Amino acid sequence: MAGTMQDVTSAPPAVEGRTSTRKRLVPYGLAAPAVIWLGLLFIVPMGFLAATSLKSGGVFSGGFRFSWEWANYGESISENSTYFIRSIEYSAIVTVVGLLLAYPLAYWIAFHGGRWKGSLLFLVLLPFFVSFIIRTVQWRFILGDNGPVLGTLKGFGLLPDTFHVLATPLAVIAGMTYNFLPFTTFPLYVALERIDHRLVEAAQDLYASRAKAFWKVVFPLSIPGVFAAVLLTFVPATGDYVDAELLGSSNTKLIGNIIQTKFLVSLDYPGAAALSIVLMIGMLVLASIYARVLGTEDVAGSVAA
Repeated sequence: MAGTMQDVTSAPPAVEGRTSTRKRLVPYGLAAPAVIWLGLLFIVPMGFLAATSLKSGGVFSGGFRFSWEWANYGESISENSTYFIRSIEYSAIVTVVGLLLAYPLAYWIAFHGGRWKGSLLFLVLLPFFVSFIIRTVQWRFILGDNGPVLGTLKGFGLLPDTFHVLATPLAVIAGMTYNFLPFTTFPLYVALERIDHRLVEAAQDLYASRAKAFWKVVFPLSIPGVFAAVLLTFVPATGDYVDAELLGSSNTKLIGNIIQTKFLVSLDYPGAAALSIVLMIGMLVLASIYARVLGTEDVAGSVAA
């Protein structure tokens, strides 16, 4: 009887130990599919890209061979510094303009959308149902010299016949802003939606004007969403090449256009890979600075819909 009682009392610790071990393994099991997916489709290709960036030779000169050719990086940066700077400049302008357009929109939906919030967000998302390239090609039609906008204004004599927008930085920046505006809007909306409206009411009860309540309460609480929107807009905009290719000219080419040309036209795979690695490292540095300053939890909360 005593032995039986001893077995009964000693069983729970073993079961509890197995249960605790299983609980510790559950998070790793849940994360395993995504980790394997990212490993196969991101880390492994990036490894091949990094290896390609250190090769020498050419397609028509005996092929490429791995030779630790670090000079590819120096040559790529020195020869294409103008395009790097232009890409950063355009992306910064697109991000600022996107914030100026998206913040009022996200604020109005979050605070005044009511039961129509879902429908309004769907309208913001609706352009994504159309191909990125098709949307950009439509901008060529809209901004054409004789298109519905400029053609009408020229017809009324409001613009000279020689005025044009296509093949200018304005056209490229406008197209990029349009295409990346949803990336700016959604993080802002999520951050604004999480704000307790009673805080604004409390500020107004303390005799704060609507403007002061916004700057003292709403805007500080939405800062994580602002930074997430900056990150999600600036990073893809820096590598964009479609807008510059379809709406710009040789004077508005971005670093993405140079990478595309090196890969598909010049067949300079090591140079293109080196440029890609440099661009990605720059973006990773930006993301790391953000994570260190604000924390990754704010990023996740701001971009989750």
